[in-house]
Amino acid sequence: MLVLEIDSTRNSVAQARDAAARFVREYCRWADPAAVALVLSELLTNAVRHATGWWRLRLSADDGRLLAEVRDAGDRIAGVRRSELDGRGGLGLHIVGQLVTRLEIEHHRSGTGKTLRALWLPPVADPAPTT
Repeated sequence: MLVLEIDSTRNSVAQARDAAARFVREYCRWADPAAVALVLSELLTNAVRHATGWWRLRLSADDGRLLAEVRDAGDRIAGVRRSELDGRGGLGLHIVGQLVTRLEIEHHRSGTGKTLRALWLPPVADPAPTT
């Protein structure tokens, strides 16, 4: 398993996004680096904006899958909410949901934050037509 770990104590959201795009280009050539960068930008920005500002990104690739885990220390409940087109937000997790195979949100029982997991699986090849 290949792993990239980055946290906000030494890196910005932009640095994490760029490192993740390089990781994807090198180890998950089937994944779209721009889509991964957009998803991570949304998840990390949410951690900065709606939690305490601290975050940790763990990106792992193995056996034909890519998993991004973003942990923050905020106690605010995360989830998809009704989007508003008036600038108040609410579109981020809707966008993420369209770009990943699966999105999971785990609120830690200790009350010390949450982890959002974005999973990508490679596209399934269409079977050859039979004649």
